[in-house]
Order: sequence, then structure tokens, then C-alpha cells
Amino acid sequence: MNSVKESRESQRKELYTIGLDYGTLSARAILVDIGTGEVMAEAVKEYAHGVLDTELPDGTPVPFDWAFQHPGDYLDALYTIVPQVVRESGIAPEKIIGISADFTGCTLISLDKNGTPLCFLPEYEKELFAWVALWKHHGAVEYAPIVHRAVEEQMPEMLARHGGKISCECVMPRALQMLREAPKIFEAADLIMEAGDWLLMQLTGKLVRSQSMAGFKAFWKEGRGYPDNTFYTALDEKLRDYDRTKQRGEIKAIGDCSGRLTDEMAAKLGLRPGIAVGVALYDAHAAVAGCGVSELGTVALSVGTSGGFLVCSDRLVPVEGTTGATMSGYLPGWYGYATGQVSLGDSFAWFVKNMVPERYHSEAREKGMSVHTLLTEKAANYAPGETGLLALDWWGGNRSILVNAELSGLMLGMTLQTKPEEMYRAMLESVAFGSRSIMESYERAGLHVEKIHAVGGIAKKNSLLMQIYADILNRPIYICKSTQAAALGAAMFAASAAGEETGGYATVQEAVKRMANLEDYHYEPIPEHVAVYQKLYEEFERLHDYFGRGENEVMKRLRRGKVQ
Repeated sequence: MNSVKESRESQRKELYTIGLDYGTLSARAILVDIGTGEVMAEAVKEYAHGVLDTELPDGTPVPFDWAFQHPGDYLDALYTIVPQVVRESGIAPEKIIGISADFTGCTLISLDKNGTPLCFLPEYEKELFAWVALWKHHGAVEYAPIVHRAVEEQMPEMLARHGGKISCECVMPRALQMLREAPKIFEAADLIMEAGDWLLMQLTGKLVRSQSMAGFKAFWKEGRGYPDNTFYTALDEKLRDYDRTKQRGEIKAIGDCSGRLTDEMAAKLGLRPGIAVGVALYDAHAAVAGCGVSELGTVALSVGTSGGFLVCSDRLVPVEGTTGATMSGYLPGWYGYATGQVSLGDSFAWFVKNMVPERYHSEAREKGMSVHTLLTEKAANYAPGETGLLALDWWGGNRSILVNAELSGLMLGMTLQTKPEEMYRAMLESVAFGSRSIMESYERAGLHVEKIHAVGGIAKKNSLLMQIYADILNRPIYICKSTQAAALGAAMFAASAAGEETGGYATVQEAVKRMANLEDYHYEPIPEHVAVYQKLYEEFERLHDYFGRGENEVMKRLRRGKVQ
């Protein structure tokens, strides 16, 4: 038995998987040694069309707060980055045993009877809903209350899994919007599916849907599956049999094999036909494995374009502000709870692009650094509370814990002497305050947070922000060594999908223990900072509740005026 185990361990040192991470603006691939987690090569490709939030490629206007993408960008990225990592790594294709992907979500694509994205067809290229509805498409906000009422009446236990409020980022508000506002597109859509499931269908030729994605965003429940027909018909009679028509497909759990790489795709990607293709999951969720979470009480904090606060538990309890809770959501055998912030790096980028004077840009160029780095250096000269500023982190709306896309950003305390670096620091502090609001919702539900593993490029680049997180959350923050934690997680799921019989792993948890690595350093809370931030957080809570819980809905009124 020992000799068999030793042989298997030796074999793993020479076996590899590919992890694909499809983000908001670009896709990346990494080729990973499954014995050590060492990244042998990586490649990134930006989407040519980016985010279609002002107009479609032909110039058709896109309404405010709507967001679409071009599915051709996903395929272009696939055909570029996979061959690139294989070529640059020098690894023989026969040594690569699996590939898997994570994706933004809920990001929906509509296909015709031949499996072709509707936007590829000339007759639909001017139709908004023929394009991929990106995760941050908030056009369905008015349909979320309709879905909420149906869930409350037909299956109230699911409402508890969604933090007591249904988000417009779920599948059904978007499907209902399409049905009501673009009935021609709804009728033409033979399938409506997560873009992540669609991407892996391109690799395998098989229609398989991710249990994790379906559980978080489509009301799938272990032991039951999708809701029965009474729920869909309560929304609209035209949604009858939605789960067996437009939402059809085999459901498989993350860590399982969704199918095998086709001969055609293998030739395009430079891989061996028949290797395992893992089941898709959301990008931030893949990072849970990628950052080394393998025990309860440890939370994955995703610090990227948006923010994630991702918790695993062996118990299912109602948590305010969760956008979904499902079995095997992040790791097989545990409930995964999804919470997070719509805008994190997005808000910092907005501030730098629109609110920073040219003299700061000039100074950054002279010093050979980014404006973000310059502002961070200047902001680090202030002690907690010294700026006299306090901000709410709602520049893109609030995902958790209020689940309200109509909220907006706020900063208090500005004077004629306020400097950009002071405002920038207040924005850094605001995202940590928002994370604390999320953390306390878990604590109130009895799910305790002991330590935090942070992932994302910002976590590696901005030490000031990570110390602010440690001080405001009053928890140690450990940093994932890989800058591509989501892609690394996808590679781990590929190793699990490959299975022990081909030299992979029997479980995702086993892959995590072998392939994840943390930095040697971490951030500990500084007691004197903790005390100051406690007082500021109490003020943050007052603002949070005043503007977010209905006492003053001025943000909603202003936003609706802008839309009109």
C-alpha cells in the first residue's frame, strides 16, 4: 500500500492542470504543478469589447446601470491563453491531465437551438438581451421584488438562504425582465445559461450545469433540485416548465468531471484529447480553494474589482445579506455562503480616473509609479481618524448586507482643505467597514470568523489597505501567495476532476492541502488602531442604517431621477 502511495506522489510531481479565470475585463490561464502548486506559466488576455455598458458594438445605446459582454471575447481569450501557457511552460501535453474554469456570475448567455449565442445572429445583433448579461447588469432591479414575493409565498425556506431579500443579480429577475421587455429574444432563446457553464460546454460538447452556480443564483436546492412549476407560473405563465426547457441540463457538483476535452478543442488548444474538464464555479468562489481555505472558521476575503466575503460552514442558518447559501458551494461537503461588495477596486479606479488632479498624475509619472501607489503612500502618513472623513462603500450599490442596487456612494467631512489622499484613505477604510458589516451579520447568526485569507492583486499590492482591514475587522489577515488565486482554485478543481486514477486527487480538499500556499508574512490588528476604528465604525453603522434601511431614501430618488 505504501509503495502505491509513494509511486502516486512521485507521479504527481510531473503532472499538471490548467486553471482558467474569467473576470470582468480579462481572462487568465495558469498551468500548475499539482504536486506543489507551483505556477509554471501564466497568460492574460483583455476582452476586446470590454464591458458594454454605454453601447453595443453597432452603436445601439445601453441604458444606465445595464451591462453586457461579447461572448466572442471569451472564445478569443480561450484560444490565446491556453496555447500560450502550454507553449511557454514547455510542458508536454501528455503531462497535462485536466482543465477547469471559474467565471463571473451571475453572467447569463442566451443560445438558439444550435447552441449559437443569439448575438452572433444578424437578426439579433441590435437586441440588448441577445448579448451576454454581465454580473453587474442591474437592469432587472424592478423585477427582484416580484421574484422576492413569489419565493416568499412558494418556498420561504429559500428566502432565508438568500439573506431575506432576492437580488436582481439572480437568474430569475433577469429571465423575467427578458420575458417582459424582450419577448422576441426570450422566445428565440432555446437555452439561458451561466456563461461559465457555456464555456465548459464548448470544451466538452456536453450540456452540464454547475450545482454551485445553480444553488447560489437559480434557487436550486440539494435533495429537491430546481423549484417546481408553481413557482415559475406564479411569476408568469409563460415561464411554465422553465427548469425543463431553457434551464435544462445535467447538474454536477464542483470537483466532479463535467466531461472530456473534445478532439476539436484539443487541436485548437494544444492539449491532449479526452483530458478531464471540471465543473464551473464563480471566480471569487474558486479563490476560496486557491487561497488555502480548508478548515471551518477561516474566511476568504476577495479583494479585486469587486469584493467577496466567503464563508464555509457545516451548518445552514439564516444570515442577513447572503446572496445565496448552498451545499458544496465552495468546497464539497460544506455549505457555502456568498456575500460581498459590488465595487471595491472599481471604486478606487473611478476615484483615480475622475477625482484626482493632474498634478498628482504628473508626480506619479516623475516617480515612476502608479497614481494608486502615490495616493497610498501619501494616505499612509495619516493615523486612523486623522483625515476627519467617513465614506459609505456603495459606489456600485450594496450587495451585502442590504441587497440594494439603488444605493450609492457617500463621503462626509470634506472641507476646503481636504486633499485627494485623505479622500482615498477614506475610500480604503470604507470597504473594510463594509466587510465588517458583513462579518457581523455572520457573527449574529452564530458563524464565527477566526482568521481571514485574503486573495487578489490588491491584497498583494496595497499593504496599507490590508492593515486597515486587520484593524477594522480586528482579525489577522493572511495573504495568498499566488496573485491568481481564482485561477489556482480552478486548477485545483481540475486536479480533482481528473481523479486519482490519472494521478490527480480524490477530493478538492486534498488538492487544496497540496497546492495552496500563503505568504510568510501576515497582518495583525494594531490595538490602538482597533480602538479608533471601533468609534468610526459606530458612525459608519449610523450612516449605513439611516440611508440603507429606509429612514431616508434620497439615494434611490436621486438614482431614479438620473435614469428617467
